[in-house]
Amino acid sequence: MPPTAPSLPRRVARILRTSLFAQVLCALVLGIVIGKLWPGFAADLKPLGDGFTRLIKTIISPLVFCVVVVGIAKAGDLKAFGRIGLKALIWFEVASTAALIIGLVAANVVQPGSAMHVDPSTLSTKAVDAKTGGAALPSTTEFVVNALPTSFIGAFAENSLLQVLILACLVGAALLHLGHTKVPKVLPAVEQAQEIIFAIVGFVMRLAPIAVFGAMAVLIGQYGLGVIKTYSELIILCYVAAALFVALLAVALRIVTGLSLWKFLRYIREEMLLALGTASTESVMPRVMQKLRGAGARDDAVGLVLPTGYSFNLDGASLYLSIGTLFIAQAVGVDLSLSQQITVVLVLMLTSKGMAGIPGSAFLALSATASSLGAIPAGAVALLLGVDRIMDSMRVVTNLLGNCVAVFAVSRWEGTLDVERAKTVLDGSAVAAESEASVPEPSVRVAQ
Repeated sequence: MPPTAPSLPRRVARILRTSLFAQVLCALVLGIVIGKLWPGFAADLKPLGDGFTRLIKTIISPLVFCVVVVGIAKAGDLKAFGRIGLKALIWFEVASTAALIIGLVAANVVQPGSAMHVDPSTLSTKAVDAKTGGAALPSTTEFVVNALPTSFIGAFAENSLLQVLILACLVGAALLHLGHTKVPKVLPAVEQAQEIIFAIVGFVMRLAPIAVFGAMAVLIGQYGLGVIKTYSELIILCYVAAALFVALLAVALRIVTGLSLWKFLRYIREEMLLALGTASTESVMPRVMQKLRGAGARDDAVGLVLPTGYSFNLDGASLYLSIGTLFIAQAVGVDLSLSQQITVVLVLMLTSKGMAGIPGSAFLALSATASSLGAIPAGAVALLLGVDRIMDSMRVVTNLLGNCVAVFAVSRWEGTLDVERAKTVLDGSAVAAESEASVPEPSVRVAQ
């Protein structure tokens, strides 16, 4: 007799037990329900999401260090690593500029703030100051200087990715210079540390559904669903513009590598859902690095391009900033000329590069842009306070996909992308793809 098919409840229980995607999705829905029904209780759940994010952040710096050191040492060519960095920066600048232009065009066509008719005299900068904590975006010189580490341990203690990257490049270059014969035990030790860190990632990810539940409950409990009605036109515009930009990313990825962004999105669907729930791309960075390596991207490209993109390639933030600038201008009745809008693009190209890791960075960038124009009251930025958290989902998805596409594109340009492996993994079943990523190969793959 053929075996009896398991009942529906058993199948559902098995999926919930084995699928991280299903667990996170259920936690997301449950968080929305709790936040809507019991907002006071939901506010007490904030430590759930914050605790998970703190655990992930403890892993990021050592993981980036290990991946980059191993990538440089095994690639055996420091010049190639420099080329990867240069090509990544070129890609980042083109992508973020395209995002800014798409945002400006969309805001000019739809005019999301034109119906608000806000009196500028009623606006105050106090709310924005409270949001940003009195911080300021660094100047270009400060940004470059701050990227240089003052101590080896300090870079890890402060979780400064750019500083850790520089240290990793120096250590990797030193290993190449000395050769494996002089320091034969260092590289194997770094590789073993890398495997330990990936194992820790697996442990921490088991807490992802709890983190998503807490973060989503706090979001809905604090802001409710009413803000969506008030800012519906702006919210819809931002998400549609982001969808258009992601479609352009898909075309670019297909042209450069022949890969499908939609299949890749299915491949990282668990990480994407977690990023949506926690409103943080940092929470999924270790797992995304694993999956990019499992999909044929070489260690040196993954280790350099992805962390650098977290500071230099904030495509979703660029979209939001360009649309937000025109929104507040339209809301207070300021008609920006073409030259002023070009100025917006130029200013945001600079300010968006120093945003990572700064509280209220989007408002700091908007305030800097408003000040440079001289036509928009600084207090008008407060109009976006109520909707900013709702935009996090759009920003994290666009930022994450933009950086992943950059990894694939730069790897392909360097001839180090294993295209056949990538297509096999992305075409495979969800279980097979998961298996590929969960046990990453420590050695550097050679392009076919």
